[in-house]
Amino acid sequence: MAQQRGPGGPGQNRGGFQKPKNLRKTVSRLMSYLTRRKWPLLIVLLCLLGAVVTNIAGSSFINLVIINNIAAGSYTGVSGLAADVGKLISIYAVGWVATYGQSAIMVQLAQRGTNRLRKDLFDHLQTLPLSYFDRHPHGELMSRFTNDADNVQLALEQSVVSLLSSVLMFVGIVVVMLVVSPLLFLVSVVTLGSTFVVFKVFGGRSRRYYQKQQADLGAVNGNIQETIEGLKVVKAFTHEEQAKTLFARLNENYRASATAANFYSTAIMPIAMNIMNIGYALTAAFGGVLSIAMGLPLGSFTLYLNYCRQVGQPMNQISQQLTTILSALAGAERIFECMDETPETDEGFVTLVPVVRDSEGRMTPAPQGAHVHDWAWKVPENPRFVLVCASKDAHDELVECGEDVPGHLWAWKYVNKDDPAFGLHRIRGDVQREEGYVLAQLTGAVRFQHVDFSYVPGKQILHDVTVFANPGQKIAFVGSTGAGKTTITNLVNRFYEIQDGVITYGGIDVKAIQKDDLRRSLGVVLQDTHLFTGTVMENIRYGRLEATDEECVEAARIAGADSFIRRLPQGYDTMVTGDGANLSQGQRQLLGISRAAVADPPVMILDEATSSIDTRTERIIQNGMDALMEGRTVFVIAHRLSTVRNSNAIMVLEGGRIIERGDHEELIGQKGRYYQLYTGGAELE
Repeated sequence: MAQQRGPGGPGQNRGGFQKPKNLRKTVSRLMSYLTRRKWPLLIVLLCLLGAVVTNIAGSSFINLVIINNIAAGSYTGVSGLAADVGKLISIYAVGWVATYGQSAIMVQLAQRGTNRLRKDLFDHLQTLPLSYFDRHPHGELMSRFTNDADNVQLALEQSVVSLLSSVLMFVGIVVVMLVVSPLLFLVSVVTLGSTFVVFKVFGGRSRRYYQKQQADLGAVNGNIQETIEGLKVVKAFTHEEQAKTLFARLNENYRASATAANFYSTAIMPIAMNIMNIGYALTAAFGGVLSIAMGLPLGSFTLYLNYCRQVGQPMNQISQQLTTILSALAGAERIFECMDETPETDEGFVTLVPVVRDSEGRMTPAPQGAHVHDWAWKVPENPRFVLVCASKDAHDELVECGEDVPGHLWAWKYVNKDDPAFGLHRIRGDVQREEGYVLAQLTGAVRFQHVDFSYVPGKQILHDVTVFANPGQKIAFVGSTGAGKTTITNLVNRFYEIQDGVITYGGIDVKAIQKDDLRRSLGVVLQDTHLFTGTVMENIRYGRLEATDEECVEAARIAGADSFIRRLPQGYDTMVTGDGANLSQGQRQLLGISRAAVADPPVMILDEATSSIDTRTERIIQNGMDALMEGRTVFVIAHRLSTVRNSNAIMVLEGGRIIERGDHEELIGQKGRYYQLYTGGAELE
């Protein structure tokens, strides 16, 4: 079985180490999510300094009490000792308050910063073109929100503070050791250098094996996810033993890499501590010689030994936290890479407005929030195309004319366009001139003229496709898998951009229409209906969020979904979870059709919408679709040819080209490709 990226997959890096490519830029950008409010960070820094100073001061004060007071017999009574104990408690109390303060504030800053980071990432993903999601696995993108963001949050909450605290502690201890005895520090330099080499060598190997461990863990998780999802297939072909063998091999690889990673990781501290103990012994011996030969004070000697034992702890913490922080920064860099992707461009200036008619039939913008059945394109004055009068010549072609010509038509004339695909584009609906703009009634006339398209440069999918769809017409696309049927419908709503030709909607180049307005005017029913967690009513209302319950019920009734919905445990209030796992495929498609119906668009795109519905339900839907089609343009991608018999035009595609076109009777009479498909002489798949 092929391995898949699953939870904990290779894209994740929980225990491993991965250095970011541009450390300085990533740190600067990530810090911007923490520094929007400066004073909390200042308080954190002051608390860090306070915690370090009180820690070092506490150790020094203990040494002072024991050596200079208790051992020297300076106390004359219990009161003196009690006073010093009170001072020591006060020092550590200040340290505790400082530690608590910096932890509490950093948790707040980290949570807010990561929250903003996730929000910015999610918001930016909404602006990216579909081609970006075609190139990136969804699981990989999900890991940005989960694993990468969690690593960033954990590092900001704990690791950054711990690293700064450890660095300050290490610097403070080294400064005190130098002040107490520069000669003894020469011995400590050798010990610290040896310990640093251990951290570097063993830590580097541990990080490499942690990377392999995460890759092997991803393979294990991916295999588990793939096997469980395809368990019916495994059992159907009696491949249980092969599945066990594959999992055992992947699991053994994970065990081996995890063992090596944890061996080097756990070996660091015992080796480092032994080196520190050896250094401690050498320091004690050398300090004894200095005390005898040079009169090193006993208090200074014991204080130095105390710090000599403590200096290894911040070194270990620095090594551990640096690994965690660099791993988190690598995750942050992956998040920022997503956020730096170029958003979907939208140069449209034509907008969609709901309109109502006055007593004279003139269009006026409808009140905000009102649900109307009449829409218009609002086209401001622009240098790309202008409104002109037109009439038909002897060859039934549009030609420009004056407004005094009786029965003239309205058309859009494209300026400075030499491409023959751009000419006069008739407007099939009411036209109303206003000051600075034109209102053109939205009727659903769609034109493809000499369209070429490719998803990837050099691999052309559509070749010189020309399709005309007038308002109220049903246009069907049939053909074998990969012929380009779905691609054509994806181009209407500009999910992808064409390379050549033009697509017009109401005579307007779709590139001139704002994408949100363009897509708002289209109703789409996909072959695989995606349902969201919520009630049945909420899923239907997703087509138009301001729709009332009554409108949603009416849409379900049109689509033929009302009867099965009312038989659900809670009817329209039944919860849908797991992408509709508690519904059949046919029921999910009926809800998808209901969602499109409540949107009440002038153009419907049905991508094999009835492919998973039984013939009885299909007849119910066909009756509802006939009512839904009235006055609308409908594009249908058909799996069952019986559903396209009543289409105004049927386009037969092969290899991205339209090889036949006509209605059902015409194509049957031609006895070509469609005839073969319809009579069973050829297969769609």
